[in-house]
Amino acid sequence: MSDGLVFIHSSDFQLGMTRWFLNAEAQSRFDDSRLRAITRLGDLAVEAGAEFIVVAGDVFDANALSETTMGRALDAIDALPVPVYLLPGNHDPLVPGAALEKADERDNITVLRDSTPVEHRPGVEIVGAPLLARYASEDLAAKAIADLEPTNAIRILVAHGQTEGRSGDEAEVLLSRPNLERALKDGVIDYVALGDTHSAGPIGPTGRIWFSGSPETTDFHDRRENVAGNEVNSGKALVVSVDKQSIEVTEHQVGEWTFDALHWDVADGEDVKHLLAELEAYPEKGRTVVKYSLAGTLGLEATRELEAGLAAQEHVFGALYPRDRIMDLHLEPGDDELEALPITGYARDAMSELIDSASGAPGGDTAARDAVNLLFRLSKEAN
Repeated sequence: MSDGLVFIHSSDFQLGMTRWFLNAEAQSRFDDSRLRAITRLGDLAVEAGAEFIVVAGDVFDANALSETTMGRALDAIDALPVPVYLLPGNHDPLVPGAALEKADERDNITVLRDSTPVEHRPGVEIVGAPLLARYASEDLAAKAIADLEPTNAIRILVAHGQTEGRSGDEAEVLLSRPNLERALKDGVIDYVALGDTHSAGPIGPTGRIWFSGSPETTDFHDRRENVAGNEVNSGKALVVSVDKQSIEVTEHQVGEWTFDALHWDVADGEDVKHLLAELEAYPEKGRTVVKYSLAGTLGLEATRELEAGLAAQEHVFGALYPRDRIMDLHLEPGDDELEALPITGYARDAMSELIDSASGAPGGDTAARDAVNLLFRLSKEAN
């Protein structure tokens, strides 16, 4: 009978990923953070007394990456204080010339090239279900364990893909959860380390099937009420303590970045102050990306305060930008604001036309709203 086992489960590094909303400077910081997340996996392994780290697919964002990106990544992984087992995923399948071919040359890295059980030590086996092409045409997890018998050893299955019923599209179902649960019950395997979904969480009732999520955030958590967000629990790694009788999985924060999708309903200057204060409250703005939408109607002064406040924050955040497709913000000056404008004649007529344009279309005409704000500011400065 094998002793218990502690290891680290991670996945979806997708090193080499670029984000279109990051400028060159922010992208460079994002790249560095993703490498630091790997280092923190090693720190976590030492702290938890883990024997090894498994990465359940998508180490790289693609097979065709620069030598610099691959070299720095492999150096970081190879320097980890415990052995590392890498599974080819759909972004870096094990095809001729694959990025993971070079990983096999490193002393501390084992690429799970096929489904032959790898003995980490007597009593502990790791079984991979690698992708050998960009898209899988069958349940690779089921195939990997089809010929395996129950064992007294602790056996970890490492796979990459969506489980049955999770995607909502049965045509995309590749991994059968009932099949995995039967194998767990029969003692064929003892834990399923999954990759592909970038948010950490268990699958099914056994407590032995988990997505680790990506160790650094890659997509947005949509904070709008009653809207299912993309990455609701990323930036994590899992410490797994397992034997034949028990399982304990704990999540640990390793990522540095936050990607939030926010929405505000606005009606007056107080609402504007509230949303600007919410942005100001982010503790690590340089590693925070916010995309936002607004709905409501504002007067001239509140609109000017909004635009000025957002402009002041744009270069502080990693990225801060509007979701134009779902913006529904209108400009409607109060009678007192219009009456107080120190402009007459053609200038007032032009202002009226711009206000109509800024408030008429769904979401308002952004260019017209900017022009109104400029004209409003200049008229107040000239007064």
